[in-house]
Amino acid sequence: MLTIKCAGCKRKLWKYEKIGSGEVIKCYKKRIPKIYDAKFEGKVVVCPCGKIIGTDKGSFIKMNQHAFVYTGTKQR
Repeated sequence: MLTIKCAGCKRKLWKYEKIGSGEVIKCYKKRIPKIYDAKFEGKVVVCPCGKIIGTDKGSFIKMNQHAFVYTGTKQR
């Protein structure tokens, strides 16, 4: 389980169940069990500090690669 955090302010945004060893490019909404501080403003996902984390594409969030960091382990 990964904890997605803002790269700017390091605030926790959500928990994500990552399957596979690849990069975090998309976050599928059905694999997000807990949302902490992320705001969904229309088609954009924003941290409370104002940094744009990703774009809502319906069933998943397309992540901006330099806008977030994560901690935790990926499931293989």
